[in-house]
Amino acid sequence: MTTAAPTIDQVRALKQLLGDQIVETPVVRCTAVEELVGADTKVWAKMEFLQQTGTFKARGALAVVLSLDEEQLRAGVTAVSAGNHAIATAYAAKVAGTSAKVVMLGSANPARIERCRSYGGEVVIVDDIHAAFSVAENIQKQEGRFFVHPFEGPQTFLGTATVGLEVCEQVADFDAIIIPIGGGGLCAGIASAVKQLRPQVTVFGVEPSGADSMRRSFASGKPEQLEQVDTIADSLGAPFALEQSFELCRDNVDELVVVDDDELKSAMGFLFRSMKIAVEPACAASTAALVGPLADRLRGSKIVSIMCGSNIDWQTFSRHADLA
Repeated sequence: MTTAAPTIDQVRALKQLLGDQIVETPVVRCTAVEELVGADTKVWAKMEFLQQTGTFKARGALAVVLSLDEEQLRAGVTAVSAGNHAIATAYAAKVAGTSAKVVMLGSANPARIERCRSYGGEVVIVDDIHAAFSVAENIQKQEGRFFVHPFEGPQTFLGTATVGLEVCEQVADFDAIIIPIGGGGLCAGIASAVKQLRPQVTVFGVEPSGADSMRRSFASGKPEQLEQVDTIADSLGAPFALEQSFELCRDNVDELVVVDDDELKSAMGFLFRSMKIAVEPACAASTAALVGPLADRLRGSKIVSIMCGSNIDWQTFSRHADLA
């Protein structure tokens, strides 16, 4: 069965429902990136790292939690995350007046764990991403909590599609958009909205080379699972693709590119020096793609770059970013 993309009317209705519980994040011109790519290239960054909870994840988590009935809200919600989705789920639960019990990895940034707790989230720590899903499944069965998936599901796509709607309202004319991909929920929503509103726009998805489940899925024609995730971009480290996000990405994404950790580190340093922003590796992925594998292709074009999150402490940022 083909997964249906959210309609623009549905996306607009959700945005109105969410109101000031999300931020209409700004779009800014990135002149330093334009100069680096050259030849009259124009680049706008959608600064989604200024969103509630520090990432785009708040949109999808709120869309899911606010769709639950009263009985389910009384039981609460659960989630699995390296950090950002856990934070967003705890925030959404707080907004909806329910509780969140989330499973996080032991390797998660301590600042992310504390931020999740600051929204009232109860945190369960496990060591392995595959085991994390099993633990969350047990919580779901034993406590009746609703599982808020980190990237899959119609409400999640509806939430992330609000980013695409905003971009099309904020930027009058653009040729291409570059979207980071972890599990694919962000890209599925944005791409489906953009292709409805601006079908002529070329949509690029970007993955880290150590977590390229979507690229492998495109190549095989079905969702693929990785044996190992190896990237500093932990927010993009989904160990598998799933059917619905895969289908929406396949239908609406024109091309996938990958960047390696060195390219991510370089982009993090470049954004800090040129724009004075300290963002997590996942957030730098779109910039890394634009100044790297897509530079020749997009030189002279009008481009929107999705900057997805900034939940990182200075110690971790300075360890990863190439600040030389």
